[in-house]
Amino acid sequence: MKTNILKRLGCSISVLLTLSACGGVDKAVIEAPEQNKKLNILYIMSDDHTRQAIGAYGGLLAPLDPTPTIDALASEGTRFDNVFVTNSICTPSRASIITGQYSQTNGALDLDGKIGEEKQYLPKLMSEAGYETAMIGKWHLKKEPKAFDYYKVLPNQGKYFDPVFRDMKAKGKWPNNKVKVKGHSSDVITDLSINWLSKRDKTKPFFLMHHYKAPHDMFENAPRYDDYLANVEIPEPASLYNQPNWGSVATKGNNDSLVNEIGTSISKRNPRRNMGIHMDVDPTLADNEYTHESYQRYLKKYLRTVKGVDDNLARLFEHLKATGEWDNTVIIYTGDQGMMLGEHDMIDKRWMYEPSLRMPFIVRHPAKENAPKTNDDIINNTDFAPMMLDIAGVETPDYMHGQSFADVFDNKSLESWREATYYRYWMHRAHHDVPSHFGVRSKDHKLIFFYGKHYDNTPAQSDVNYAGHNWSRKDGVVPSKTPTPVAWEFYDLKNDPEEVNNRYDDPQYKEVIAKLKVEMLQQRKAYGETDANYPHIQEVIDQHWND
Repeated sequence: MKTNILKRLGCSISVLLTLSACGGVDKAVIEAPEQNKKLNILYIMSDDHTRQAIGAYGGLLAPLDPTPTIDALASEGTRFDNVFVTNSICTPSRASIITGQYSQTNGALDLDGKIGEEKQYLPKLMSEAGYETAMIGKWHLKKEPKAFDYYKVLPNQGKYFDPVFRDMKAKGKWPNNKVKVKGHSSDVITDLSINWLSKRDKTKPFFLMHHYKAPHDMFENAPRYDDYLANVEIPEPASLYNQPNWGSVATKGNNDSLVNEIGTSISKRNPRRNMGIHMDVDPTLADNEYTHESYQRYLKKYLRTVKGVDDNLARLFEHLKATGEWDNTVIIYTGDQGMMLGEHDMIDKRWMYEPSLRMPFIVRHPAKENAPKTNDDIINNTDFAPMMLDIAGVETPDYMHGQSFADVFDNKSLESWREATYYRYWMHRAHHDVPSHFGVRSKDHKLIFFYGKHYDNTPAQSDVNYAGHNWSRKDGVVPSKTPTPVAWEFYDLKNDPEEVNNRYDDPQYKEVIAKLKVEMLQQRKAYGETDANYPHIQEVIDQHWND
């Protein structure tokens, strides 16, 4: 499925800054591009920042204006509208971005996944192309990011306040090279990147991966945002309260027997873990009142951490402008996956449903003034590394599954491009009780197969101490890894964009579903995502493929 796409050497714009008498920076004067000078690449990624919470993408939350800095970036660049994660959870997503590979190939199937120096392909290739490289912020890939020239990364998830970092220049060897920094993590990470940019080797272009912890759950915003949205009523998705035709026995159980277990909720639906518990909502409130209060508190805490990210990006961008690097730098903004913000009465990610599957992706390419304002090609996170390497003048290696989509910036059609993207969530009922599943998503349709078993086929592992909370059921049973019913779900996204009507059994879609199953098999084989090594899963697939 890989195609040979014409590569282009990155060119750049040199900028002459004229300082005013009072020391300010006047408007940049753009000279002719230097054809042999490579552009800097700044890759910015926030944790769990879903596209629903970015104004430039429209939707329910756009009127709240939560991201003016990111929106301005989108107005100057290209907003990609069909970008999808291949495994919607922190570690596997980051592994796919750094390797350009699907989870089974790079080995990071779940939160225990590790990417050692030998597989840190993106920074390795950037260094070989002459870039000075740095990784600052959330890493989450367990092994030392040694392929970078510099790193200062949070251990695992990291803390919101006074975070500890593992610093390449600190005393001690990984993982003991720790330093503590005072302040809120979004402020601190921005300071660290500005400091590195100020002291870097100016004879080389830079490749900086600047990763925020925010807005990951257990939300803690900087105190200056405590009153942000305090008196605002946050709009609520309709599916938070009513969706009678959504789901299947895989997500609801036979005769709705699993409704109170599958997928952690906003409402009281899941008594083991729901957002009202996180947000200390009064449990004696009536059901709808509890749901409303839980949602309002959830979104306000989430958006306060988003606001902190957006304001810090304004600081980072001002630094680039003041130092003359703004028009020498390709800026990319994304999240590591989507996030359920109450849709289908769900919290967290992991699901193949749209709010969790879709990733924001915005690129400002200063050398491409006529780049399109939007793009709707089907792109996934294995394509990110090839695209950035292409800008750096590097061919996509054969071992990467992804392809470069840099031709978009020249208004060129992507050759031999995919018609659907493959997704797989390997974990099963861990932390948020999401059943294991895989599927494909085309522009107009989505087909999901819930196979309901964990890949390692071992007994349950307790998640009762996750994030310092006891999430076990009152009867002491932890449902992690318990097999769940097998089922298919199919959604007509063109006519049902909110995914509230499972049409798998509708005869009018029989032909479309058959084609998607063929596509699914082809992509599983092409990307090494088959279950040859997991016979207990393959048995389920064989038994239910033609259901």
